[in-house]
Amino acid sequence: MTQGKRISADIGGDALQSIRAFGAAARQARTAAGEGQAAAAARLGVHVQTIGRIEAGEPGVAIGHVLGLLALYGIGARLQLPEGR
Repeated sequence: MTQGKRISADIGGDALQSIRAFGAAARQARTAAGEGQAAAAARLGVHVQTIGRIEAGEPGVAIGHVLGLLALYGIGARLQLPEGR
């Protein structure tokens, strides 16, 4: 069993949907920039498999890698707290 599968059992549906949306946005931005996964991995300093895992929406990838990949292509993420906090 991979780490991502273990983690996904503990994460609610909304969170998994967000993780997958981050991955899809990263893939779209990378391909729009005309870069392959290997180029993105080299720029981010990670293994090419990490790029694939991010883009597949696997929840076991380090958040720093996910946000770093998005940032390479000019995509930022903002934390949204529940109302009343």
